[in-house]
Amino acid sequence: MEAKILLSYKTVREAEAVVKAVSPDNVRVPQGLFVKTTRREKKVFTMIECETRLQTFMATVDDLLSAVSVAERALSTVTDR
Repeated sequence: MEAKILLSYKTVREAEAVVKAVSPDNVRVPQGLFVKTTRREKKVFTMIECETRLQTFMATVDDLLSAVSVAERALSTVTDR
């Protein structure tokens, strides 16, 4: 199973902040799971590959999107001030 997730932001700074916020989650993953997040200009790309169970795949996607949501809310709070 694989997922390719593309997120677009208004600025390079926002995109870079999201990449930095979610990248620590990509360092240690279980065997059979690959997660890589990169930035190109104002876009954030995440590739998830899972060779194990559907439950693991779905949990990984959910964890990533939750981390992105937290990062976006934090950015919103900082930039609204």
